Amino acid sequence: MSESTRLRFASWTPAGVPLTVAFDGGRLTTDGGLPWLAEVDPVLGLCDRLAACLPRRKRRGRHPLVQLLRQRIFQIACGYADQNDATTLRHDPLFKLVCGRLPDSDPPLASQATLSRLETGLDRRACERLATALVDLYRLERGRQAAPRQLLLDLDGTDDPAHGKQEGVRYHGFYGQHMYHPLLVFDGDTGQLITVVLRPGNAHAKRFVRLVLRRLLRRFQAAWPGVQVELRADSGFAAPEIYGWCEANAVHYTLGLIPNPRLEAEAAPLLAEAQAQSAAAGGAKVRLAGETTYQASTWVRARRVVYKAEALAKGPNTRFVVTDRTEPPLDLYDYYVDRGQCENYIKDFKNALAADRLSDHRFFANYGRLLLHAAAYCLMYTLRRWLAGTALATAQFDTLRLRLVKLAGRVHEWFGGVRLHLASSHPSQPLWRHLAARRRTVTA
Repeated sequence: MSESTRLRFASWTPAGVPLTVAFDGGRLTTDGGLPWLAEVDPVLGLCDRLAACLPRRKRRGRHPLVQLLRQRIFQIACGYADQNDATTLRHDPLFKLVCGRLPDSDPPLASQATLSRLETGLDRRACERLATALVDLYRLERGRQAAPRQLLLDLDGTDDPAHGKQEGVRYHGFYGQHMYHPLLVFDGDTGQLITVVLRPGNAHAKRFVRLVLRRLLRRFQAAWPGVQVELRADSGFAAPEIYGWCEANAVHYTLGLIPNPRLEAEAAPLLAEAQAQSAAAGGAKVRLAGETTYQASTWVRARRVVYKAEALAKGPNTRFVVTDRTEPPLDLYDYYVDRGQCENYIKDFKNALAADRLSDHRFFANYGRLLLHAAAYCLMYTLRRWLAGTALATAQFDTLRLRLVKLAGRVHEWFGGVRLHLASSHPSQPLWRHLAARRRTVTA
């Protein structure tokens, strides 16, 4: 800290006067919107829930477990994915305040070494408890207004590149890299992250799917008796054992299906019709949909397959979906295509929250880190939901963070309180008024 305050340099400005810069501003923060993340946490009970899942440390340290979790999760939400960032952020006055310490008179937050010990100490049981706590939090939030009558689960896998020899890292032929292969489950209607499972890099997309679905279905039916659960996913999850499990457990499914010569032949007449209509319309795009009953040699029975035949300027395009739903073919295919929104959720998870920064050596330490990133997702998702009716109601997390959290400010501690001074000209003031009005409405 002392070295940075001595760092000075000068620069020319278009105004014709020199600018001198020095890191000596004192109790400043670059994350003035942190109080809103800190307000989300107790509403969800997030960090308290997660802390209850972890074993108490043998030695009583200066940093309570729940405070360590707040520090780590808030850092991730603010864009500081590396534990090394705690070396300086532990002195940030606003980080200290939202983690339960006074900006000036209390000691710094935990160091990088302490946060590293938190993660590397996680084992399989701790990760399972953390994952269960996040599912239970989803149940609580999803049913806050009323018990849902149906749930749509969007499943997807994603690549998590690795740059070392961590446990579980394997080469994946499709992605062409050494990686982990996490499984993510989102609520397809709300965008909430339900759960995430870390898998070895060479795991097939369908690995652990039935196990995860079995556990989720049990918890959902216990909370909401009679709820109808639906599964939607791409062709990586299309496997006879998944169809059979869904049918045995009354779970509807809509899954992409990898083309084969028999399916292509079935769709050929419809594709020819689409191409003819396109030619008659001067090359305009034409999309048609049909259906058939199909049984692969590995299937115990025939199932409904919906197919799309599309004539495009760049050539023909056919796609296939296996389902037990009954909508007309084109409506059913549009319903399947809506699963593309799941890619945006993953983009928020990986790009804005750096969920692919799994650099611990041990597999379960990395799984624990992934779950902490999932907790940060819950924070940001809820904060965005609070902004319904504003320009940020559907914003990506990095945009939300830039507009609402990344505000420079001066923190002043005085007898009886703390004051945060923000820029008078900052354009996010209407967002703060919106959130403040929500608080008054909730507490009224």
